[in-house]
This record gives sequence, C-alpha cells and structure tokens, in this order.
Amino acid sequence: MQIVFQDPYSSLNPRITIGSAIAEPLQVHGILTTSRARKERVAELLEKVDLPSSCINRYPHEFSGGQRQRIVIARALALNPSFIICDESVSALDVSVQAQVLNLLNDLKKEFGFTVVFISHDLSVVRYISDRIMVMNRGHIEETGPSEKIYNNPESKYTRRLIESIPSIRKFIG
Repeated sequence: MQIVFQDPYSSLNPRITIGSAIAEPLQVHGILTTSRARKERVAELLEKVDLPSSCINRYPHEFSGGQRQRIVIARALALNPSFIICDESVSALDVSVQAQVLNLLNDLKKEFGFTVVFISHDLSVVRYISDRIMVMNRGHIEETGPSEKIYNNPESKYTRRLIESIPSIRKFIG
C-alpha cells in the first residue's frame, strides 16, 4: 500500500533531488541493491508518469504542482503496490492539471493493475476516477455501489442532495 497526499508541495523533501526521493523506498526496503539499478528504476518511473528521466537530479522547487504530484505518484509506484490511497490528491491542482493527473492515474491503474482508494469531496472527480463509490456522512456510510448506479439512482437523501449540488453548465445558462 502507498499513499498520495493532497499537497504536492509538502509531500517532497526540498533538500533532496526527486531521483533520491523516488529511490528512497527502494533503498529502505532493500529492493534493487545497487545504486545503478535504483537509478534505472527511477528513470523508468519518471517516464511512466510523463516526466523526462533527465530531470532526475532536479529539486522539487523546480517543478509545478502537477509535476510534483506526478513525482509523488512515481514514488508511490516504486514498490509495486497492490493499492494506492489518494487523499484529496488533485484538490490543490487547477482543473486542467487535475484532468491530466486523473487520466494518468487511470492509465497507470490499467497498466500496473493496482486499486486506487480515492478520497475526495469533489463529486465530479470521484465520478470520473471511480468504478465504485462509498458516500460517507459524518463518519458513517450512507451508500455504496457502482458509480453510475450511485449517480443515476441514489438511494439515500444525503447522496441525492450531494449529486444535486454538483454544478452543471445547464444551471448557469438555462
């Protein structure tokens, strides 16, 4: 299991290169025992998250928020987890960057076969990324099921109110 946190700015140590940050779990867990093998794995992971391997020796402050979140995702993938928890992992990003990161996560899920537990208050994001949804209210489960069923036919009043509160273009032009 690995986790991707909300804030890509505080998720990385500013004093170490992104290559070292991604290689750290490999070293700590004794995976890939040579520095050369770890460096090759880091370069591969950077490419997987659509960043050039040439940036391996750069520091976090040299990257945008979306790029930092990609770096954190690469670090999470380093140990080949069976699932990744994304805790509000795109909420600090602007909408176009959110879409890029969500598309990346969907592609990586297919390629690596891991499950994502995606925690968010943004129901549009949840609908896009999720196959199944669990709606919680004050720490209690209100409703759970396939995402399209929850969105198209919510059973709980609370879930209906949440879905009705999603902004839509029709509300603004009609």
